[in-house]
Amino acid sequence: MRIFVLGAGATGSLLAQSLERQGHTVWCGDRDLERARRFLGKKSTIAVTEVNARNLRGIVKAAKGCQLMVNASASVFNEIVLRAALRLRAHYLDLSSHLARNPFKAEQFRYAKKFEEKNRAALINAGAAPGLTNLLVKRAADLLDEVEAVHIRLYESSESDDPISQWSPEVSFDEAVSHPRIYRNGRFQLGKRFSEIEKFRFADPIGTARAVLAAQDEVATLPYFIPMGELNVKIGGNEIDRLRRWHKQGKLSRSRGMTKQHFPQTSSPRMIAKLIRRGILQNARFAAAVLVKGVKRGKKEDQRLLIRSDCAFPTLYQIRQQGRFTTPIAYATAHIAALFIKFFPRGLAGVFAPEMLPAETRRAILAEIRKHNIRITHKITVLRHKREEEEEF
Repeated sequence: MRIFVLGAGATGSLLAQSLERQGHTVWCGDRDLERARRFLGKKSTIAVTEVNARNLRGIVKAAKGCQLMVNASASVFNEIVLRAALRLRAHYLDLSSHLARNPFKAEQFRYAKKFEEKNRAALINAGAAPGLTNLLVKRAADLLDEVEAVHIRLYESSESDDPISQWSPEVSFDEAVSHPRIYRNGRFQLGKRFSEIEKFRFADPIGTARAVLAAQDEVATLPYFIPMGELNVKIGGNEIDRLRRWHKQGKLSRSRGMTKQHFPQTSSPRMIAKLIRRGILQNARFAAAVLVKGVKRGKKEDQRLLIRSDCAFPTLYQIRQQGRFTTPIAYATAHIAALFIKFFPRGLAGVFAPEMLPAETRRAILAEIRKHNIRITHKITVLRHKREEEEEF
């Protein structure tokens, strides 16, 4: 396909390189050409056009001739890029939702009829979390007859004395100052920031870590397509601990704005290499766990099951061994987005979250993920007693 990637930062540049290796014709657009070329690297042959994501006409001009338009810039630009894709009769993909219009429903769905009329597909929230997490929830739900509760747990940590942005600073700040979205007792709710602390057991070598409620996009799509009673997302690790500490100190609010001290610009590959050489950045980790509890009906008796999936992404050290300098989150998001594109549902029309994809497409993506040094393990536990349920969930 001919693919235009808007946003050539840490994730967008890596995604563009992955797509080029897949054999696609790829070019990028970014408001800062010098920064984009730093992320793509001196040896990259991928063309970059200067374009402002706020300028609809500029995007249409830069992306002319593309078959697929990817928004790898901030999600605040989703609707502009969606409209640009429609003008060009192109397919569309993005990595997250902005949720400004409705905190509980992805804004991209407002364009479903328009994409149907153009006979084009828009695939939304197609990264690691959201994205892969949605696929794993749907996989577990398909094994059950009734879903009672879904818990998604993420782990983000950097072994560094100074704050290092694994996400873009804008995304990190927006998540830090937003109220967590919860689906509880069949109703959407807004939770308190950094609340409902729990000790959660992540897969080894991480182990037990403190996790708190976080503003994640899975809650804005999954309950609409999978009947369930409860869904929440929590994040653990030293990065969320740092944000929680700033929040308690009153240093984290929309009114104070985003400070460079707390939310530095995402480091380019060259800068990451420099930080590693100086010993400022030793390692970084990103992991995810998806737990789905529900009922499997049988001829003789019903079983209450807990289906758990753990995702272990390459650490910063392991990524370095591949000769690359990028963060684990950018690595995971870019590689999984590339797989969503490899199996893009070009025969469908409308707007689709990952859990809405055909079963064969979801299975193909999950099978292919294992080839990218991303380890996924599954475990099913039969819940017989209340005490056992509490210990496992």
